[in-house]
Amino acid sequence: MEKVIKIEGGHRLQGEVKVSGSKNATVALIPAAVLANGPVTISGVPGIADVDSLCAILRILNVEVTEKEDHLIIDPTSMKNTDLTADVVTKLRASYYFMGALLGKYGYVRIRMPGGCYLGPRPITLHIKGFEALGASVEYEKGCYTIQADHLKGAKIFLDIPSVGATVNIMMAAVYAKGRTVIENAAKEPEIIDVATLLNKMGANIRGAGTNVITIEGVSELQGCFHEIIPDRIEAGTYVIMGAACADSLLIKNVIPKHIEALTSKLQETGANLEIGIDSILVTKSEGIHGVNITTKPYPGFATDLQQPMTTYLTQAAGISEVLDTVYPERFKHCHELQRMGADIEISMGKSLIKGPSALYGDKVTATDLRCGAALVIAGLLAEGVTEIHDVYHIDRGYDNIDGKLEAMGGVIWRDTVD
Repeated sequence: MEKVIKIEGGHRLQGEVKVSGSKNATVALIPAAVLANGPVTISGVPGIADVDSLCAILRILNVEVTEKEDHLIIDPTSMKNTDLTADVVTKLRASYYFMGALLGKYGYVRIRMPGGCYLGPRPITLHIKGFEALGASVEYEKGCYTIQADHLKGAKIFLDIPSVGATVNIMMAAVYAKGRTVIENAAKEPEIIDVATLLNKMGANIRGAGTNVITIEGVSELQGCFHEIIPDRIEAGTYVIMGAACADSLLIKNVIPKHIEALTSKLQETGANLEIGIDSILVTKSEGIHGVNITTKPYPGFATDLQQPMTTYLTQAAGISEVLDTVYPERFKHCHELQRMGADIEISMGKSLIKGPSALYGDKVTATDLRCGAALVIAGLLAEGVTEIHDVYHIDRGYDNIDGKLEAMGGVIWRDTVD
């Protein structure tokens, strides 16, 4: 028996939706909190499966976790540096942030290879390179990494590509290192700024987050603090796309518009009607949209996490659209699912050509990864008939209460059990 999401298409959306706290920030902030020597309160935590998995890992480490509405209180006072070899570690990729956090705090970590969505090769060689530059030794045996150092010492580290995960992991490992660490060609994503803000509130000395050069001066102690997570720019972008695709009028609240400028400018280029406020975006029905070309790039470019939902939107645009993913060239499994629903898409290595507009029809489809799931939810709202989405655990990993939010907007969505 399997839980599926079913969506009855053809219902126009109306109303408003509030964006939850950033998933990509949260999954780094939770491991970062263990670097403190006292309780850390994180506000705005989204209700997603990845948070549940990270809390389970915290409890393995004997960290006290208290959940209050959208708050997490993480108290590492009685923490024990236990090997992280349980199955829960493989449920999400972000478990690898415990590498940097535990190495930084204890000089030792043993952890299973992380899991998460398969988007093509996603090596952690840059993380390892950074740890080794700080003075750690790294061994990989029987599916586990053992990383250890007698003393971590600041170093200059150049990242071959601006990896978000490597930037955050090295930053966490370096906060207790002796001396100065400089990360060059660092990633610039807003989530990195959010993690650096938390660490600085705890007593770290980090400068340059949000630029391509981050400097960390090592400190001897970090204390507990209070921190509110930034809004989720990918969730915000998903709902903006959804509104442009099938809403009469939809107000997306709790948004930092600057974080999704690459998306909103492309949507406006297609002919979508957007009114961009200080912390909200109003999407109203347009009379017709036309195709555009999109190339994904690291922030502040067009986010790879939004190319899949955007592909669904472009099936409704007149003409030919080209989507090129330079971040994850294999991230096109959603196109096969959209083809099952009637989309006219040609797929080649690293890109897709979408010919529209195409009428979509409900079918049985599979969420092959988190953002593919979002693309299929939008397709289900557009399609004639009922769409049945399988492997919905991917969606639940990153979208807080997506069923409830869609129902409040007028969507017809429910969960069912199938053989």
